[in-house]
Amino acid sequence: MRLFYYGIALFVFVLDLVTKKIVEAQLEISDQISVIGNFFLITSYRNRGAAFSILQDQRFFFIAITVIIAVGIIWYMQSIKDKNRAILLTGLGFVLGGATGNFLDRALTGEVVDFLQFNFGSYTFPIFNIADSAITVGVVLIIIDTLLHSKDENKSLNGGEDKENNGHEQRTIS
Repeated sequence: MRLFYYGIALFVFVLDLVTKKIVEAQLEISDQISVIGNFFLITSYRNRGAAFSILQDQRFFFIAITVIIAVGIIWYMQSIKDKNRAILLTGLGFVLGGATGNFLDRALTGEVVDFLQFNFGSYTFPIFNIADSAITVGVVLIIIDTLLHSKDENKSLNGGEDKENNGHEQRTIS
């Protein structure tokens, strides 16, 4: 069953790789293609840092961190025994695929190919790629799973009763 979630990671990795190769082959750096007016553009950009271009030129740091994160995700995915953790495993698959997609860029060239640009009036959101999107979606799914299961864990720790009121009805005196 874990193979399905590794399949998600592989799909994200391949989609990210293919889209980056298309951008590299079709556009020079800074070239733009309007998709939806000035709101959504395909813009060829190279990022030597992390999200929002922070920590520029820290290639080996990012490579080391990504290896540690990928190994940690794989270990964690293998250690999950609960069959009801599909949301968590899907999120981890998205993060793993995105992390390895950007890892490949950094390992081979020292920079990540970014190309998705959104403008909101005069504000331009930092340009990103499919891997970044997958990591974001994965983190959101992990948070959702955590919120859903933390409520279940509170109930199981208290013998099926809600921790807030220890099984007693709360009354408000007016």
